[in-house]
Amino acid sequence: MKYKLSVVSYLNTIPFIYGLQQSRLDKKLDISLDIPSVCAEKLMTNKVDVGLVPIVVLKQIQHAHIISDFCIGADGQVDTVCLFSDVPINEIESIYLDYQSKTSVELLKILLTEYWKISPKLLESNANYENQISGNTAGLIIGDRVFQHQHKFKYVYDLSAIWKKHTGLPFVFACWIANKEIDKDFQKEFNNALKFGITNIEKAIKSATDIYSHCKNPLDYLNNKISYILDAEKKKGMELFLRKVGG
Repeated sequence: MKYKLSVVSYLNTIPFIYGLQQSRLDKKLDISLDIPSVCAEKLMTNKVDVGLVPIVVLKQIQHAHIISDFCIGADGQVDTVCLFSDVPINEIESIYLDYQSKTSVELLKILLTEYWKISPKLLESNANYENQISGNTAGLIIGDRVFQHQHKFKYVYDLSAIWKKHTGLPFVFACWIANKEIDKDFQKEFNNALKFGITNIEKAIKSATDIYSHCKNPLDYLNNKISYILDAEKKKGMELFLRKVGG
């Protein structure tokens, strides 16, 4: 059978896609590239079998389980999940929440309450909401769009770096999650393909030059900002985050 797979369509998944292509495992998969919120929606509505999805999905799908040793995580600064503002954090009155995100929105809510101890008005967003960030209205932006906005605002708050400062733990944004039992042999093959991709990041970048036009140094970003291995510390950080999300 062909498993249906939804993968986040950001620069940070290039090594995973490369690994699947080089192992020829992509021939056994029906792969769609989506923004994180759509990845989650597809997995929750059974449109796909496996997704690289925001980890909040683990609380929303009855039979959700992680099938891989790899993730999209960060141990400190990540560069691509940031709160942008013209004013300091204590002067922010409202924040646009990124419509492409689920986990990052929950992370922001936790940090607003526990770390900054402020309660600005939280606003839903649509495409091009970034243009409405001004004055006392800030905005959460995630993914590759951050590269276009890094130098447009006076204040940039990297949520992963602040989570690390707040908890001492790394953060996991997305995991490979299935909504049903997945063949064990396939899981092993899948993990091997992902491992090949993250151990050949330079080659992966060269295979996808059209994807990262706004990132000045993709090699540094993928090697030093994104952390792919779902190790014990990341699992601790993930479990703490899911407890804090509640529900």
